[in-house]
Amino acid sequence: MKTPVTVLGLGAMGTALAQAFVSAGHPTTVWNRTPGRAPDLTGVTRAKTVADAVSASSLVLVCLLDDASVQEALAPAATEFAGRTLVNLTNGTPAHARRTADWATQQGADYLDGGIMAVPAMIGGPAAFVLYSGSEAAFEKHGPTLSTVARPQFVGADPGLAALHDLALLSGMYGMFSGAIQALALTSSEKVSPTAFTEQLLVPWLTAMMAGIPALARELEYGADDAAGSNLAMQSAGFVNLLDASRDQGVDPALLVPMGELLARAVREGHGDEDIAAVVPLLRTAG
Repeated sequence: MKTPVTVLGLGAMGTALAQAFVSAGHPTTVWNRTPGRAPDLTGVTRAKTVADAVSASSLVLVCLLDDASVQEALAPAATEFAGRTLVNLTNGTPAHARRTADWATQQGADYLDGGIMAVPAMIGGPAAFVLYSGSEAAFEKHGPTLSTVARPQFVGADPGLAALHDLALLSGMYGMFSGAIQALALTSSEKVSPTAFTEQLLVPWLTAMMAGIPALARELEYGADDAAGSNLAMQSAGFVNLLDASRDQGVDPALLVPMGELLARAVREGHGDEDIAAVVPLLRTAG
């Protein structure tokens, strides 16, 4: 028989996780803070209490709104976690993950923190993957079961590493989206087709520019091999035009202003002849 699984939380993602386990033949117990949630979910056992849900399986996944809801939900079942594996798939910070890992250890449980790199509709499909950190032994033991919902990737024993990778990837995504949003706001200030602009110009341009990101990473790690192909002094001077053009077109440049300020700072601090990788340490020291 396949490994029994418990899913705590039946929001859109929790429901997708539970359905994937059921479809793969895993006995699946579910619990939700709001009774009656996901009435269309079939083939599961609905636990009346969180303690009953935890005691039903050796592998317990929690997927709730935030860290506070996780702590609130798990507390009543604390005594049931001994000898089990808790997998926290709730979006949170590295600090949240480390604190929950300490709590789980105190209860006698193994702990894995996870970052889901997918939307609910992708769960169970080939494009979804989940980053895990924490107990490597638990990951090796339950990896085949966890692969039911998405491709599992272990990123380290520090429980906070999955959240760090997750939030870093989301930062890259939102940065890309913010640039695309600004571009569409700028072009739509005139009678430019957003569909034609996006399909014919924006996507090919962003795709071409993304090809330079690995070189940026190598420069950051190993140092620059050659003189900057597009130095920061030039970029900073040209960036002013992005801000001015937005204002001229009646478009708020708020999404662009921080980048312009960072480029200007890099030039002031003597990095004008370097490439874009030079701004990364400036962000680290700013905090």
